[in-house]
Amino acid sequence: MYIIDRRLNAGGKSLPNRQRFLRRAKALVQRAVADKAAARGITDIDSAAEVAIPRNGIGEPRLRRASAGGFRDYVLPGNKKFLEGDTLERPPPGAGRGSEAGEGEGEDDFRFVLTRDEFLELFLDDLDLPNLAKRRVLSDESFGMRRAGYAVTGSPANLALTRTIRNSLARRVAMKRPSAAELNRLEDEIAGLAAGLPETAPEIAELRERLERLNRRTRRIPYIDPIDLRYRRFEPVPRPVTQAVMFCLMDVSGSMTEHMKDLAKRFYMLLYVFLKHRYRRVDIVFVRHTHEAKEVDEETFFNSPETGGTLVSSALLEMKRIVGERYSPSNWNIYAAQASDGDNSASDRGACTALLRDSILPVCQHFAYLEVGADDEGPRIGFAPHATTLWQTYEALAQAGSDIAMRKVNHRSEIYPVFRDLFRRRGPPIAQSAL
Repeated sequence: MYIIDRRLNAGGKSLPNRQRFLRRAKALVQRAVADKAAARGITDIDSAAEVAIPRNGIGEPRLRRASAGGFRDYVLPGNKKFLEGDTLERPPPGAGRGSEAGEGEGEDDFRFVLTRDEFLELFLDDLDLPNLAKRRVLSDESFGMRRAGYAVTGSPANLALTRTIRNSLARRVAMKRPSAAELNRLEDEIAGLAAGLPETAPEIAELRERLERLNRRTRRIPYIDPIDLRYRRFEPVPRPVTQAVMFCLMDVSGSMTEHMKDLAKRFYMLLYVFLKHRYRRVDIVFVRHTHEAKEVDEETFFNSPETGGTLVSSALLEMKRIVGERYSPSNWNIYAAQASDGDNSASDRGACTALLRDSILPVCQHFAYLEVGADDEGPRIGFAPHATTLWQTYEALAQAGSDIAMRKVNHRSEIYPVFRDLFRRRGPPIAQSAL
């Protein structure tokens, strides 16, 4: 049975050619995608986009004849001026060079549209959750397939040829089916006797009768019988699943300006798209905090106007409570991403340090802290020159050996490089089906 897919590609385009082009120009396209993403708004982060790459980056290798040696015949289609044997004049000096500034024509960058899936796949290609390790088997996950011996029925695609031929050989030997070599030997013996004896000789007649019996046995005992067929059998088995939960802790206190909240929301929106696109089994817990913290849904997390005082330890306490109730550290890979302006009560510093050191960091695979600053502080990616209260608290823990990744951003253009730095792939790629 042959299955032929005759469905047309979308828009009349050649999908294999498009995929080959994206693979060939992947580095240039990824750079263009990153530049495009940096200028996007929160609501259209994961939508399709038109990107542009330099035309000199889309050339393909070509084979051509050597410039010296050999015989050449040229055919110039559309020629109405020259005949065979005419001499072509050399172009005037400078005719083949580029045009002067303001003169002539040029070529724009090569522009094309990426679908939503292509855009996200290229942008998130080299990102992974760090230290993803803990596994367990879940009853509500889909099952994988594994080899489970052989069956007498099945699909032709699963035919076990070696096992089938072995069964056929055993059956033919057991039923004494004559081999082709035995039949050929008997025919040669009859031909040899027929050369020196008459056709009616009893020896020849006996051999012919024996040959006929063997031929009848051959026809009765086929080379391959339906009882010989064996098919590879597969059975479903639970697939080990890596579980992960990401805690998004966002400061929405009164010290957070609208610019700072916009930076934090862009970071979390990008994190949300990354997790949902790359992983199948991942939980995202949204926690907003002022002087008190509470778990909220996605809509409230990004759009609620609620504000108040600042007490960072309330968010850490809420995370500790949720972990204890729903996410056992022995079964879940626990991650946390916190965004704040660094402002915190001085009396709360000790509580934050104790919670992180004793309860949060020991169960976390990775803890990322993003400090958002004012737009007029100047573009600085990395460590803040003037440490805030919260930065000093986390920096002391990081210097003591805790796994805390700390970055600061002041402008929208810094969100994407900082995000890629926090979640860049640090080991071999992890299959998306693992989560």
